[in-house]
Amino acid sequence: MGFYDYSVLNSKGEEVSMKNFEGKVVLVVNTATGCGFTPHYKPMEEMYEKYHEKGLEILDIPCNQFAGQTPGTDEEIHEFCTLKYNTQFPQMKKSEVNGENELPLYTFLKSQKGFEGFGHGPAALAMGVMLKKIDKDYKNNPAIKWNFTKFVVDRQGNVVARFEPTADMKKVEECVASLL
Repeated sequence: MGFYDYSVLNSKGEEVSMKNFEGKVVLVVNTATGCGFTPHYKPMEEMYEKYHEKGLEILDIPCNQFAGQTPGTDEEIHEFCTLKYNTQFPQMKKSEVNGENELPLYTFLKSQKGFEGFGHGPAALAMGVMLKKIDKDYKNNPAIKWNFTKFVVDRQGNVVARFEPTADMKKVEECVASLL
């Protein structure tokens, strides 16, 4: 199965097929409203405004699996994002990205691009220290490690990149722009 064979539910509970995004570049991201990385919504919205007409779609999938940082309902999450970050890209239903109830889309994404590290710098170091307490083997499995992990899918449905939340958003934008 490929990217276009999956679907997710939007915040109203309606099925959204990935086939709707054929020929587009898609940024898939698990989000949270109460996380240190929540400000990523701002550059994501800026990318959406800059590149949407050129074929960028953003799939915002709220997830409450990481320290309970997305406790609200789908409506509350949407209200927070639109009021605080003026987000215009669609939000999907709050879902799980790891474990027995994870979205099949995430099973696929992780099978295509595993964890390759947090990079360098204070945030990367802090994430490594924190995750070692949660999962001693975190470096050796493809699980989503935290909120705002981003996958980039090209116009042909290939998963071409995975960016951990510690990645510079400019690098994410460079990747997206190179595919448009």
